[in-house]
Amino acid sequence: MTTETSATAWAGPLDGRVAVITGASSGIGEASAEHLASLGAKVAVLARRAERLDDLVARIAKNGGTAVAIAVDVTDAAAVQAAADRVEAELGGADLLFNNAGVMLPGPVEELRADQWQQQIDLNISGLMKVIGAFTPQLVRAAGERGVADLINTSSSAAQNLYPTFAVYAGTKAFVSHLSKHLRIELGPKNVRVSAIEPGIVGTELQDHVTDTGAREWLEGSKDTIDWLMPEDIAQTVGFIASMPLRVNLPQVFIMPTAQPS
Repeated sequence: MTTETSATAWAGPLDGRVAVITGASSGIGEASAEHLASLGAKVAVLARRAERLDDLVARIAKNGGTAVAIAVDVTDAAAVQAAADRVEAELGGADLLFNNAGVMLPGPVEELRADQWQQQIDLNISGLMKVIGAFTPQLVRAAGERGVADLINTSSSAAQNLYPTFAVYAGTKAFVSHLSKHLRIELGPKNVRVSAIEPGIVGTELQDHVTDTGAREWLEGSKDTIDWLMPEDIAQTVGFIASMPLRVNLPQVFIMPTAQPS
């Protein structure tokens, strides 16, 4: 099920731009879609949960924005390409891609939870690559025509820092950060800015998926000493990156709760 709603877009720093957000049915993706729309971008919101996307599109429209909802599993290459084709046909192609879909499933490696390892690899790496592959031609074309395009990937502080039992998740996010650096070298000369955002703990549904008892207790306990980041904090960061003059690229943004030591 897909839904499209449009209204007169708000004038703003992203007026006239087309943003695609994956993982948009909750958390950082949802907040970023609303924020980018408030800055004037037309947004295409992608996730598996169609009903949540429909609600998001309705809120954006109520606030004067333009949005298209596309229910898609980013691990399905054909479905992702179909979503890219729809963005091309209905919105004229993307010039901002916020590659945000992901999952976090920590656990001791000796428990041999190969199913959870694979789930993280499939979504955080393979899904990310499928989205990049489908939308990069639109970004490159848009940059050539309009002078700017942005590819922003959600990584994690785990790409740099060490957290016990988070090895596989951290490995997938290290891939995202390192990939982003290489893509910047490849796409930067074509005026496509590439950024990786590396947040610390953010209060989203990501923690709800954690099944390991030790990791859940650590996360819950951290609330006593750390004021977690909120999805809106990351959304504003995405908007800031995309609103900068073309000459400015922020390749890596490390954003932490003030009280989180690492």
